[in-house]
Amino acid sequence: MARPAARKAALGGPIDWPQTLAARRGDVLQVRHVRRRAVQPANGALHCFLLDCSASMRTSGALAQAKGLLLNLMDEAYRHRDRVALLCFAGGSVEMRLSPRRAAVWNEDWLAPIGGGGGTPLALGVTAAGELLRRQKAGRRSLWLLTDGRTRENPPAPVSADELHVLDFESSRFPFARAAQLAADWGASYTRYDAIDVAE
Repeated sequence: MARPAARKAALGGPIDWPQTLAARRGDVLQVRHVRRRAVQPANGALHCFLLDCSASMRTSGALAQAKGLLLNLMDEAYRHRDRVALLCFAGGSVEMRLSPRRAAVWNEDWLAPIGGGGGTPLALGVTAAGELLRRQKAGRRSLWLLTDGRTRENPPAPVSADELHVLDFESSRFPFARAAQLAADWGASYTRYDAIDVAE
């Protein structure tokens, strides 16, 4: 049985004629036969991607891998009509590369210039992402952290995020495993990059 919110959303959608005609089963078409498509929320979900562009990510090749995965995630957001934002952190700064907006198909154009280098100001990046999410009042807010975890910083989870995802790109023979620990501390979902089928 559909939840009340789902039923309410369906009421305002356009008529789904194939389902409507199938529902009448040869009878005279009546109001009770009408089926409607669900309406997409006006604002949709917001996916804030926080990309680690530090020297360790660049030299290991993880930054290039993260960019490729990020494109896949952006494509998925586009299919769901969600909004996206991108923050990059490295050295001692955080840069907003994409302010919150509806996901588009031209993501590779602005992903290509993203460089990398310097340290890993994780706390600064998480704080900036939390503030960005806090300002978005409508829709479900998700934070996606793409990092190798090569830092001693252990910032608290941003309370403004409804969902937290940590994607671990560490590939060292002697891993720090800090991304996994951060995910555990945050209560976030945790995925290693080498466990992801990017071709899906």
